[in-house]
Amino acid sequence: MIQNLAIFLFFFPVLLLTDGCSFPIGPMLVIDEPFTVDNGLLTQTMKVRREAPTRMAIQLSSAMSSVHHHRTSSLRLLGSHSGTPWTIPMICSPVRCSRHGATRCSLEVGEKVRRKCSPFLEKERKNVTNETNNNTPNYWKAIPDIWRSNAEKFGDRIALVDTYHDPPSKLTHNQVEQEILNFAEGLRQIGLLPEEKIALFADNSCRWLIADQGIMATGAINAVRGTRSSDEELFKIYTHSESIALVVDNPKFFNRLAESLIPRINVRFIVLLWGDKSSLSNNFAIKDICLYDYNEITQLGQEYRTKLSDSPKTGQSQDLDTIKPDDIATLMYTSGTSGMPKGVMLTHQNLFHQVANLWEHVPCQAGDRFLSMLPSWHVYERAFEYFTLSNGIEQVYTNVNYLRDDLKRFQPHYMVSVPVVYETLYNSIQRQIAASPPTQKFLAQTLIKISLLYMEAKRIFEGRALPKNSIQPAFLACVFEWFCARIVAAILLPFHFVARKQIYSKFHSSIGISKAGISGGGSLPMHVDKFFEAIGVTVQNGYGLTETSPVVAIRDPNCNVLGTIGPPLKYTEVKVVDKETGLTVPDCSKGILKFRGPQVMKGYYKNTTATEGALDKDGWFNTGDVGWIVPKHTMGRSRKAGGMIVVVGRVKDTIVLSTGENVDPKDLEEAALNSRFIHQIMVVGQDQRRLGAIIVPNKDEKMEMPKEKLLNLLYDEVRTWTAGCSFQIGPILIVDEPFTVDNGLLTPTMKVKRDAVTAKYQNQIANMYK
Repeated sequence: MIQNLAIFLFFFPVLLLTDGCSFPIGPMLVIDEPFTVDNGLLTQTMKVRREAPTRMAIQLSSAMSSVHHHRTSSLRLLGSHSGTPWTIPMICSPVRCSRHGATRCSLEVGEKVRRKCSPFLEKERKNVTNETNNNTPNYWKAIPDIWRSNAEKFGDRIALVDTYHDPPSKLTHNQVEQEILNFAEGLRQIGLLPEEKIALFADNSCRWLIADQGIMATGAINAVRGTRSSDEELFKIYTHSESIALVVDNPKFFNRLAESLIPRINVRFIVLLWGDKSSLSNNFAIKDICLYDYNEITQLGQEYRTKLSDSPKTGQSQDLDTIKPDDIATLMYTSGTSGMPKGVMLTHQNLFHQVANLWEHVPCQAGDRFLSMLPSWHVYERAFEYFTLSNGIEQVYTNVNYLRDDLKRFQPHYMVSVPVVYETLYNSIQRQIAASPPTQKFLAQTLIKISLLYMEAKRIFEGRALPKNSIQPAFLACVFEWFCARIVAAILLPFHFVARKQIYSKFHSSIGISKAGISGGGSLPMHVDKFFEAIGVTVQNGYGLTETSPVVAIRDPNCNVLGTIGPPLKYTEVKVVDKETGLTVPDCSKGILKFRGPQVMKGYYKNTTATEGALDKDGWFNTGDVGWIVPKHTMGRSRKAGGMIVVVGRVKDTIVLSTGENVDPKDLEEAALNSRFIHQIMVVGQDQRRLGAIIVPNKDEKMEMPKEKLLNLLYDEVRTWTAGCSFQIGPILIVDEPFTVDNGLLTPTMKVKRDAVTAKYQNQIANMYK
């Protein structure tokens, strides 16, 4: 009685004061906590964050731990999908979280809630009218629509195999669809709203995919990262993305975040993907945060979906909206060499471009097996997972610790990885050869050299080699080169055939990849590229960035031109512009690579300046990489390579290792220059597994000593002075000639011309990494 009187005392003055307005206010929610900046309900300019109080009143707000009794409430006026305002009558009932006892609001049947859904995935809902019964990609509007099509086309065929998590999982395409639907509905039931951001910090697993797609299916946006990222980086991503909740990998990772991250952020609820909540540490204090495990979320979703199907009236008051292709699907943060990583806004349409157009270059078929070992939060792996699974491929999860065993065990048709993995496989085979008896070792090495010569000749007469220059050679010269290559190939073919049968077949069983390995995230070293071609393992080098979803170009298995990244994907334009003038340069001329196409990002989240710097007004994306386009010759060694792209390095100083890590060399160089024995230093390592350095010794120290002793001294100095840096320097090249303006190795402002130094010592750098 007293409670009702209090509500009336608030309600009556509002009725009087709003009497002249066009729309009346109905029931109200009375709360004790004022809107402030500290609790996230006001902006810094003291404006109400309208979405924040909406979250308190709609469905479940775990922050409303003070609500312990049934109470009639309402929210401010909201605009429905039709544009007509409506109010939301709610009955808040106490539903306690299983760990912390926090209370959330539970919606009663008949209450109106704004919802977004993936139209084809959830087409059974009456309020969503699917304009077609066709399940082809032309009718997909959101990435989660894939899973409904998969269930209809591939049904009980195995989709996901995850043997290294507890419990081990093997899911069919039907089960994947149902798990995604349940997870999405479970998130809705605990209060996740469309367009809200939710952080997904976890490593690759079958449940990562379920969580990722469940979040997308609600119309929310996930900000993703892995467990190996630093706590500070995760904090920056969580706060910058304005996430309201957190999905974490396992209890061990949760316990780490509970000490360092969670106390510093505003989080409405947390979802644990793997493990049991009983394994969580009690050495932290998290108040008013609901904690759910994976099974609780999917069970909540399944119960509501059952209720919905049993009682059609249950969903009649839902204001259903559909996800649009141009809606943001995810925020993916660039690795960044320093400072704050940039949040790349990728839309459903961006990712659909990859799903729809990669098949022309990677013609996978239903029943093929794909070995997944890269982090799923990386756009390279993520896009390929969407693509391969949409074609009915069986995806097997592994990691670097089990990769060699799983290659033999599962014999995958495809694997997607970074260059360092193929380098590791190459080194493994070389060690295998070196450990053989002398006769077998000599035979294997000889036959491999013969195969390398055979494949080089074969590339020339088939027209799959890079041109020597931009000018097409004369007809007679082309005929002579073709004839010579044919003769060489014919002589070497029998030896190559014997090698395939006697030696390379053993390599194939250990490598396991039967159709193709896809390499990206850096340039594949040429000697590794040539080796795999020689032994008959197809490796397709591709190229892209987070900002391009990622693939903009990839080599074709039927025309695999070594040294290139292949032609652009369908609907993708490429041009090479001069670094100084910005004008397009002719084919075969080096310049900055720019791409334009449906896969190019919407922009950087909350960073207009960076967006304008990367994307021009015509939609061209500046990659920051230097490259050139193979000229289109009608005859000769490169007649089939015309239009393919060659990447030669970075415009900026950033070094990209073959592991995919970005390194800013300046910090290392500045630290090393503290040594009195080092006059000049330039860090190298583009597309290598580790960093190296070119060092000019300080002659003023009068270091008259043998070269070997000098090398050891400089090694010690570099290690000592760079010990506090994130990356370490490996091999060292000592040069006597200093970098000067006169010899063209320094700019007038005394900055090292990295391209010039690299070009001058190209052969020595290559030998340094052997």
